Amino acid sequence: MEKKFDDETLVRIIDASVIYICACPAQVARAILDMRKLYLYQQDCLSNNPVNDEVHKLIAETLRKNHAAMEETLDQILTIENWDRETMAMPEGLREYRDKTIIGN
Repeated sequence: MEKKFDDETLVRIIDASVIYICACPAQVARAILDMRKLYLYQQDCLSNNPVNDEVHKLIAETLRKNHAAMEETLDQILTIENWDRETMAMPEGLREYRDKTIIGN
């Protein structure tokens, strides 16, 4: 499965999103990681259990398509929200929103 974002980057997005209370990027990143786990599971099933090959191939193909779509979605979210692509730091504007919401600044 092709990957636009490595697992470490996805975890940084999740961590930043949790810290700054912006759950949408984290939810998308978490879904991508879950799809990767399920894809690996299907590959294992195909290798170790040839019964229902058609089922595992169908699931794996669907995951490949959905994974690509979700990575593209995350890429667009990061662009729209202006994330720093090198550090994967959440943009200042979202941090300010968090501060106003929670701290009341």
